[in-house]
Amino acid sequence: MLTVDLLPDHPAPDNPGGKLVLLRHGETEWSKAGRHTGLTDVPLTARGESLARRAGDLVSDYTFSLVLTSPLQRAQRTAELAGLRAEIDPLLVEWDYGGYEGRTTRDIREELGYNWSAFTHGVIRGQTPGETVEEVAARASRVLTRVLPAMAEGDVALVAHGHFLRILTAVYLRLAPRFGAQITLDAGSVSVLSFYREQPAILSWNYGLELPLAPSES
Repeated sequence: MLTVDLLPDHPAPDNPGGKLVLLRHGETEWSKAGRHTGLTDVPLTARGESLARRAGDLVSDYTFSLVLTSPLQRAQRTAELAGLRAEIDPLLVEWDYGGYEGRTTRDIREELGYNWSAFTHGVIRGQTPGETVEEVAARASRVLTRVLPAMAEGDVALVAHGHFLRILTAVYLRLAPRFGAQITLDAGSVSVLSFYREQPAILSWNYGLELPLAPSES
């Protein structure tokens, strides 16, 4: 069932005690190949399903007051395999890459002739209209407006996508959305945000089966 995007009845406290646990969905064939995967609804690979189960092991000790997932199947399946009973929130979908959907950064750079990135140069319209980084950040802000009061009641989990969760983290940390370009996030990884001395903070980032050897390409 889809959630309704409503603002809370009460504002969030300045120092909620719960943790915000971020699960990036497991590997897909597109994420494995470094293809920009926005609204295209691709399934997990077998390894992606294994990563999702492992993510469930990592979060098994948390007591969640709220669990939300993107409506796309790669996120919903990750939540299911991680053992999380999640509500669907449409705001958690990935960045709409417009005309760059399905393409790799390398391919786009070869076409344009310069070092393009979505965070720096943005996307173009295609079969979908595309989004600016600020529009993605606005969605993330709406999610956090719901999440922060729930963190006063316990831990919260969000199961979503690489670029979206990086931008959401920037908004959570009260930084510019483009800070998300400086924090990579691997498929199937778990990250934990919290508050430290009344300040939003990263408790753990990009935790997974092994330490990454190179930045994630998607």
